[in-house]
Amino acid sequence: MQEINASEFEKEVLKGGKIVLDFYSTECPPCEALAPKFNALSELYGDKIKFLKIFRQGNRELATELGVSSSPTLLFFDNGNQILDTISGGIKKSEISERLDKMITPEEVQEIKSRIRPVVSDYDVAILGGGPAGLTAGLYLGQAKIKTVLIDPALPGGYMGITHQVSNYPGFEQPQNGYMLAHYMSEQTKHAGIDFKVAVDVTSVDLVKKEIVIDQTETIRAKKIIIGTGTSPNTMNAPGEKEYKGKGISYCATCDAKYYVDKDVTVIGGGNSAVEEALFITKFARKVTMVHQFDALTANQTAIDHLIANDKISVMYSHEPRKFEKREDKMIATLENLKTKELVELEGDGVFVFIGFKANTSVLGDVLPEQDQWGYIKTDEDRKTSLPDIYAIGDIVSKKYRQITTAVADGTIAAMTISKEI
Repeated sequence: MQEINASEFEKEVLKGGKIVLDFYSTECPPCEALAPKFNALSELYGDKIKFLKIFRQGNRELATELGVSSSPTLLFFDNGNQILDTISGGIKKSEISERLDKMITPEEVQEIKSRIRPVVSDYDVAILGGGPAGLTAGLYLGQAKIKTVLIDPALPGGYMGITHQVSNYPGFEQPQNGYMLAHYMSEQTKHAGIDFKVAVDVTSVDLVKKEIVIDQTETIRAKKIIIGTGTSPNTMNAPGEKEYKGKGISYCATCDAKYYVDKDVTVIGGGNSAVEEALFITKFARKVTMVHQFDALTANQTAIDHLIANDKISVMYSHEPRKFEKREDKMIATLENLKTKELVELEGDGVFVFIGFKANTSVLGDVLPEQDQWGYIKTDEDRKTSLPDIYAIGDIVSKKYRQITTAVADGTIAAMTISKEI
């Protein structure tokens, strides 16, 4: 593994043969989640493909030249030519290996795969998801001396880890950086003695057999499984959104706002997350224009008051995006006025999308617990689901309020219930 800077780009990349290049940033949870995957793959493929890293914040001109506007971003080169597609954001290990396999011969791929050996691990409890709910469940189970493993495709903390500021978590006099609050929780749970398998790919889940396969190589068997997979940001499915993800469209202000110093930014949404993240973006951007489908913001009044007091933010009410384009280095959002049906163009340097969340159930396999009409998992008061020995906690649960505090409560309840049963 080698780190380079812009002055070394021509020698190490354009004249370096087969290359995979990681543009990373600091204070970027997806970058930290990618790092162990990138390192592990470099050990497998490193004699065929050169793995390089470059600090995006310190090499902004090169990043801009290559069209990199989100962290992390992986680029692939062969003899000076950029090949394959660019991938960014929450990158899966399997996504990288699929592309690496295309860069070498089938014989070389087979030789690499032959070195991977399957493993089986047995636990009393497997926690799927390392957000505040999963971390709390792990803390209680670890202190109860129950053999437990916590599994997460990213780093512990969940959405809390990429929230720039948490002001309503008890025990802290001042607002806390979400990333640091996630760190505190994670370290406390580690001290309780459970196993952590994080920044892994969840290959498959069988809730009936109670088996979870990670990284295509390790099968984890458990007596009980706690589902804490949380939610993920909704997308608009507007033309251009997928194409420009990581290339002008972002879903993480903590990760990418720092690249819009003195620039104009568009924020889609009008709820709590949209308003709070827009306020954070104003620390860097010259101007923020919010686009909201309703006549009034749906955030809490405190957040709205802060927004009104910020002269960098303006709001376009009763508008929705219909498509996104990139013209030279500008992002163009075509918006529809929902009252007049008129289409207008909004030009900016970047777009951030905060339009709510959906339950992360797609990873859970074919047999799922009973869900509500919105896809959230139903539980009883002990957080038991309709499937035997399967529990659900945190934001994925069907409930009225989704907060860090309610997630922590769910984790506590499930863990205490299991501690009395095992």
